[in-house]
Amino acid sequence: MIFWGCAALLLMAAEAFAPGAFMLWLGFAAAGVFLLIAVIPLTELWQAAAFVVLSFVSVGIYLGYFRGKDRASDQPLLNKRGEQMVGRVFPLHEAIVNGRGQVKFGDALWTVDGPDLPAGAPVRVIAADSMVLKVDPA
Repeated sequence: MIFWGCAALLLMAAEAFAPGAFMLWLGFAAAGVFLLIAVIPLTELWQAAAFVVLSFVSVGIYLGYFRGKDRASDQPLLNKRGEQMVGRVFPLHEAIVNGRGQVKFGDALWTVDGPDLPAGAPVRVIAADSMVLKVDPA
């Protein structure tokens, strides 16, 4: 019985040194076995079986209810710089020739796809495909 109490404490403490929310749930399973054998005396084989079952249950609860919950961001386009530019108008830094040109945004040059236009013509960004902006005349 003392073994399961110590195992629960060690597994939960190990979570502090190697965070990942996995050993914590195994610690809960060990604590469950500790409480179970405090009520019902079990042989070592049944204790091990109870630990395995409770481990699967506790990790299943973690995976089902706590992990992967989408948290709404206040800045959903934070790391999507190209998508942040959709709808904005820029003058062409380099003319669009054969469908390719460049615009300057801040200190960066972005490749654009669109109809052929002379340098300096205003273009509106209509989409972003990786590092290439799709544009139309503004």
